[in-house]
Amino acid sequence: MIGKTRKKEIVKELVEKFEKASSVFLVDFNKMTVEEAISLRRAFREKGVEYRVAKNTLIKLALAEVGGFEFPDEIFIGQTAIAFGYEDPVAPGKVIKAISDKFERPSLKAAIIDSQYFDGARLKEIAALPSRDEMMASIAGSINAPATGIVGAINAVLRDVAYLVEEVAQKQNAA
Repeated sequence: MIGKTRKKEIVKELVEKFEKASSVFLVDFNKMTVEEAISLRRAFREKGVEYRVAKNTLIKLALAEVGGFEFPDEIFIGQTAIAFGYEDPVAPGKVIKAISDKFERPSLKAAIIDSQYFDGARLKEIAALPSRDEMMASIAGSINAPATGIVGAINAVLRDVAYLVEEVAQKQNAA
C-alpha cells in the first residue's frame, strides 16, 4: 500500500507532466504480457512520449488540480496508464495504434490533443493525423510551391524563346 506522502508526490509529478503536455492519452493496458509492455514502453521512448501508470484516484486528483483536461468519470475504471505527448501531440496515438495492431492490446480509453477530446473509438482517426514534422514539411512545401511555379514558368518562356531563335536562325541559313 502506498503511503499518504508518496501519493502526494505522485500527484505532484502527474500535475507537472499534465502542465507540460500538449496531448494526454489514457490507455487500458489490462492483460498485456511483459513482452507487449516492454515493446510499448520502448516505442513510446523512441517517439519522445512519456508513459506513466498510476491509480485512477491519483490521476483524477492531478487532473482536478491542473484543469483543462476534462475526461468523463466512467473512463477511470480498471487499469489506467497515461501517455504524455510533448513535441508531437499525435505521437502517442500512432504508437498505441501500432502496438495494438501488433498485439491487440493496449486499448485507448480517451485522449485530449490540443484541448480537443477524442474517445477511444477514434484511435484510427488520431493515428492518421499528420505528425508535427509532416505538417511542417507540408507548410514548407506549400510556401515553396509558388516560387517553384514561377521558376518553371520563367524557364518555359526562356526555352520557348531559345527555340524560336533557333528556328529563325535555321530558316535564315536555309534561305
